[in-house]
Amino acid sequence: MSNRNPVTWLGHWRNQYGSELTITDDSGQRLRGTFRTALGDSAFAGTEAEITGIHVGDCVQFAFSRSGPGGDAIASFTGLLRDGRMETMWHVIADSAVKPPRPGQAPELIKLPWAHAAMTNADTFQRVRRPA
Repeated sequence: MSNRNPVTWLGHWRNQYGSELTITDDSGQRLRGTFRTALGDSAFAGTEAEITGIHVGDCVQFAFSRSGPGGDAIASFTGLLRDGRMETMWHVIADSAVKPPRPGQAPELIKLPWAHAAMTNADTFQRVRRPA
């Protein structure tokens, strides 16, 4: 059914926190673009990450990663297009964090145990601009 009204994922999207997703190519059921978080405490803060993903009908998935002084991290978003909004669930895996090892100590890079390395939540993206 989705072939009758093909979905375009192209454009500039923003989630409820102000993070920005720009999809520049959605050909061949593939996605390419960039993601920039608005959250200062994110493993991706201060960077623009290249995204890659897939889509079929109203279903979408995209991922990105980074490696830097604060450790390595990878994020994956999976969701659906509903009423013009991209409703997604995300998973972030971060191998390290910069924090004090104990109260009163200076922050340092600490390798995270598995239980603290995984985060999951939901975001809603609204398209704020279509491609020119």
